[in-house]
Amino acid sequence: MTWWMWFVFGLVLLSGEVVVPGGIILLFFGAAALIVGALAAAGLEGPAWLQWLLFSGISIVSLLTLRGPILRKMTAGDPSAESIDTLVGKSVVALHDLAPGAEGRVELRGTSWTAENTGEASLVKGQKYVVQRVDGLKLFIHS
Repeated sequence: MTWWMWFVFGLVLLSGEVVVPGGIILLFFGAAALIVGALAAAGLEGPAWLQWLLFSGISIVSLLTLRGPILRKMTAGDPSAESIDTLVGKSVVALHDLAPGAEGRVELRGTSWTAENTGEASLVKGQKYVVQRVDGLKLFIHS
């Protein structure tokens, strides 16, 4: 491919990154296409198979090495990006009375969650309780 085709291909991939949600993947392929285009523009294009090999190699290596650190940088300090395991120890408010061993709904961070009362005492609607553990989207709480 000629250098300008690589640039167009790279820009299309970068545009796709903006349109498609999903955590920066096309960014690396677009950047690799621009790099191969720049090499071709500098007269270092080589045969088509070599260009595609460079494109693939640069894309995959940059994806595997840079995506994790970039995602961590982007989500640093974002409370919604916290691991679900960080909910242990947080306070919840019971949305209705819960007998020991019963399941019900609680509110945590403005969202309703399924919860199970793991304590030996009934939980009272409107009172605060502590998350002891998390299994999937179910909270295990007691007073």
